[in-house]
Amino acid sequence: MMRVRFWGVRGSIAAAGHPTAGVGGNTSCVEVRCGTAGDETLLIFDAGTGLRLLGESLAGPVTAHLFLSHLHWDHIQGFPFFGPAYVPGNRVGLYAPERCAPGGDVRAAFAAQMRAPHFPVGLDVMRAELAFEAVAAGGELEIGGARVRAAAAKHPNGCLAYRVDYAGRSVVYATDTEHDAAGGLDADLLELARGADVLIYDAQYTSAEYAARRGWGHSTAAEGARLASAAGVSQLVLFHHDPTHDDWQIARIEAETRGLFPSTTAAREGLTLTLEARARRSAA
Repeated sequence: MMRVRFWGVRGSIAAAGHPTAGVGGNTSCVEVRCGTAGDETLLIFDAGTGLRLLGESLAGPVTAHLFLSHLHWDHIQGFPFFGPAYVPGNRVGLYAPERCAPGGDVRAAFAAQMRAPHFPVGLDVMRAELAFEAVAAGGELEIGGARVRAAAAKHPNGCLAYRVDYAGRSVVYATDTEHDAAGGLDADLLELARGADVLIYDAQYTSAEYAARRGWGHSTAAEGARLASAAGVSQLVLFHHDPTHDDWQIARIEAETRGLFPSTTAAREGLTLTLEARARRSAA
């Protein structure tokens, strides 16, 4: 079984307040659990402000594998507040694109944000066992029976999209990626998403907004629908909502996108998707 829970769904900057309370204002953080209760592999995608609440939900001992799409602030600023990283005996693996970490040194990249004058204490106060690994586009990892594959996404300074396959089910996390304004589909993302059960896709802008923000590294719900249809995806989840979009605007975008791809859902904090294991077909 795979279980996907959304802890942070915003892009660029957290957006607190009544107008955004229904969807949520925390930045990117998605929990993916693979396995059955008591025997699960915990994968986390991005360390935005939603990571703090995810950390508070975890009872020890904790073993977590944290995958970063890239290292822009809205995707890492929750890490210094991830409680399990301060607890001895816990284990946290941190994976980031090698292109984003200077010299491929992922540890140094994480340490940089926990250094004066940006933060009062350093990475060394985290008493959990931390392991750092650079991931290249096209890379694959096997973690607790789950297969994680990475593909390049189109975003300034580099970015990775990830696909998790487990027990015949699959989830693709493709945030901070810009579609081809000329109309072509991204071949790497198309291949990564092919036949996936769930595609989590960067839908930060409306089509009208995108025209003024071309080159900023984000996409639209309409392009997400086009990719989902071409890839044969079962469910599209709109993600990385613009901080200026209130609950009403996101509901409208969701409804409009369902006209293009009926199985569309806008990500909201607390949204949980459960994918039961798919039985393997016996050989003929």
